[in-house]
Amino acid sequence: MAEGIRTESSEGAEHVVVVGAGLSGLATALGVALRGGSATVLEAADLVGGAAAYSGGQVWSGANHVAERNGIKDSLELTEQYIRAIAHDSPELLDEAAMKRWIETSPEAMKYWEETGAIQWAMIPGLADYHNEAEGALPEGRYLTNAVIDGSVLGSWRERLRYSPYFPVGQTYDEMLGKGRRASYVEEDAPAKHGHVGLPAFGLADGSHGKNESEDGDPLTFGTGVVASFLARVIAEPSIEILLEHRVSELLTDSSGAVIGVEAESPAGPVQFRGPVVLATSTYDWDPELVREMLGMDPEDFGSVAPETLRGDGIRLARAVGGDITKIPPTAVPILPGWRSQVGTGYGYGPEYAMPHSMIVDARGNRYCNDSYWVDIVAKTLNPDDRHLPFFLVWDDQHRQKYGLAATPPGGEYPDGWVDSAPSLKDLGQKLGIDGDQLARTAERFSENARKGEDPDFGRGTVTYVNKFAGDPANKPSPVLGEIAQGPFHGLRLKFVGTGIGSSGVRIDGDGRALDGQRNPIEGLYVVGSAAGMSTTGTGYNSGIALGRGLTLAYLVANQLSGSRDAASADLREAVR
Repeated sequence: MAEGIRTESSEGAEHVVVVGAGLSGLATALGVALRGGSATVLEAADLVGGAAAYSGGQVWSGANHVAERNGIKDSLELTEQYIRAIAHDSPELLDEAAMKRWIETSPEAMKYWEETGAIQWAMIPGLADYHNEAEGALPEGRYLTNAVIDGSVLGSWRERLRYSPYFPVGQTYDEMLGKGRRASYVEEDAPAKHGHVGLPAFGLADGSHGKNESEDGDPLTFGTGVVASFLARVIAEPSIEILLEHRVSELLTDSSGAVIGVEAESPAGPVQFRGPVVLATSTYDWDPELVREMLGMDPEDFGSVAPETLRGDGIRLARAVGGDITKIPPTAVPILPGWRSQVGTGYGYGPEYAMPHSMIVDARGNRYCNDSYWVDIVAKTLNPDDRHLPFFLVWDDQHRQKYGLAATPPGGEYPDGWVDSAPSLKDLGQKLGIDGDQLARTAERFSENARKGEDPDFGRGTVTYVNKFAGDPANKPSPVLGEIAQGPFHGLRLKFVGTGIGSSGVRIDGDGRALDGQRNPIEGLYVVGSAAGMSTTGTGYNSGIALGRGLTLAYLVANQLSGSRDAASADLREAVR
């Protein structure tokens, strides 16, 4: 049932309608309320949190105050150098004004959210920027996440919080990175310490609350914890209502074309809400038509691990009132190698493809990319001049014994029909429908180099972020390299899976205003989070930018909806000093 209490705005402030109760939507509503306004948040699902709650909870922000208090030197200039460096492939897709607005405002926004009690930030230690070779990159300091929050502070809303099945919620980044991400899912003391074994895509697949109660309470971390932090502050504001199971079906406009409200489908039937509208609906993962338009892929090659309510609603709603779309090439979209889930009809993903004793090949049995690094996997697999679909994950029995895969623990047996296995690589190739002889030759060369901890062909093991976040810290000489030599051998056809960051989305300016085809703002319509096209960074991406940009846009949009943009910005800057 829908929940929430409607209250009136303070005198002179408009009531705001926010479409989507993910992180950016909750933050926008909170920003409006903190400035004396009121907001209704309409969520299509019966849970709050959206894709952010499923994520690793990384919030990327250059020159942020948390890094500064940890003694790390950064600057806006270095941040801009880094973004320009990673967006160099298609500079024409980079909105210069929006980029600078985001970079300059992000530190201010992160400090504001902490100062106003929305979150207590913690820096993720030792996690480098993706592109460690790029100008302006830092070895640590730009990734923020929440300090541990206990679920009890949410009261009855704890049951309505989406809970990640993909990260070991309850552990901290310190703990996870120390053991390795995969090991943290299957540690023997996990049930006693955290209340569950966090095998990815195992249980909790519906995003249910997954309460983590133990003698240590109900600790919430990763994306679930970041959302919980904001949600706790939101529910303390009487001028915000959250209505679940309210999917917005139409934007309402006046005779001039300005957006003045929405119509939504509710459990009680159609309802309308009036006021300026903020689209915070995330992306298009579960709409095959939009996936085909934006990514050029059909269901046989694409799935999603994001909530199934991510159906491109923001794109469709904005288009219906003249909104333009920013399209980012598929080769630059942050999608990941994944697989069909072992249970149900969903999909899964995890670090296993990047771990030792595995490699990715195409139908000819060849490697063609740095197959531990999704950026290179996506760029090379979807290269329009040299596509490598279908693509396959191949591993040996050392990988099975050490790491398992998805819900199969280390040393476990894979479900019947889920993977193909064979005594030799040649036989495995025949089962997978690829060139078995070439597969064996590829594995032989890969293994020869892996034993030395190197990959002269494609550079596996050279990306510091991947080594830390996805590798096995106990494996020597490289956390992501190991021979493929011990039978039986195993393989499966991979899919790309979306995580709720589609990159293509509604075109906005640097302040989050929706733009039409002539680049003019559509009055009364704003877009935050992954519903907005990623013109801020163009073809460049780094983990955490989606959430970091989303929280920055929420801050900017709340400014505008709460009075004079310039006056509000000055007041807010003063408040966080």
